[in-house]
Amino acid sequence: MFDIIGDVHGHADELIVLLETMGYREINGIYRHPDRRAIFCGDFIDRGPRIRDVLSIARGMVQDESAMAVMGNHEFNAIAFHTPRSSAANEFFRSHSDRNTNQHKATLDQLSQKELESAIDWFRTLPVALDMGSLRVVHACWDPGDISTINSHIQNHGAFTERLLELAVDEEAELFNSVERVLKGPELRLPDGLTVTDKEGCHRRQIRVRWFDPTDGHTVGTYSLPSIDRSPLQDIPIPPSFNRRSVPIPYPKDAPPVFFGHYWMPDRVPQPLRRNIACLDYSIAKDGFLCAYRFDGEQELSPDKFVSIKCTAAES
Repeated sequence: MFDIIGDVHGHADELIVLLETMGYREINGIYRHPDRRAIFCGDFIDRGPRIRDVLSIARGMVQDESAMAVMGNHEFNAIAFHTPRSSAANEFFRSHSDRNTNQHKATLDQLSQKELESAIDWFRTLPVALDMGSLRVVHACWDPGDISTINSHIQNHGAFTERLLELAVDEEAELFNSVERVLKGPELRLPDGLTVTDKEGCHRRQIRVRWFDPTDGHTVGTYSLPSIDRSPLQDIPIPPSFNRRSVPIPYPKDAPPVFFGHYWMPDRVPQPLRRNIACLDYSIAKDGFLCAYRFDGEQELSPDKFVSIKCTAAES
């Protein structure tokens, strides 16, 4: 069956230990398992110390068909960062601001220009979601309508071509909203005067949310993902102005299990968020864990089937 692996962010040492712990062995330069196949949730690059090696391992496994992978927001951002706008000199589809460049710095420092170009070419081939029938994999949010919108644009314009990127970064375009939700996750704007500090030290007016749950019974703090403990947000109701359309219809409890990364879960013992919901991003890039789930067809996920490897290297 399948081993679904969360955000790696350049942590090749931990990826190798994780794969070997799950019974994968390197044969002719490719990690393979005799009976299983890995699925990566995206975010291979940025932050970590061995980005080149992570790309070599994951790309080799995907090309060998011993693994599959979906695109993460860091892969999408990299495509946009390195794709120039033909309509404007010296402009790219993702601006080269200090913040964007710093987020991408580890990748820029570690890869040559030729390696970057090759990586970007590969990123363009990655699907935004996988529906395997008995399970689903996406980087941030499973929204069937948004996934269909993205795939339709890829069919019409090609895989993250300049024309598609024009629409994907246009805040007035339908595709922009679909890409934001699927690859970056829905967000809730905080009431005036309130901010949260994210793991990169940035003050944010919006929080990521439990898109798979209805808002009923939640406060702003409990509806955030991960939940914001010991905060005034725990007592603030979700404002009536919150636009439910910014979040997809709650994920059905009888739907196939869905696995995703992206959300910087605390470095605690991994467990399902719901019987058919699992986040596999346990903050490897911030001294947490690299996490996987060993899926064997069960429709109710078990805490016993998570495998996690503690970070052994500080962020570069």
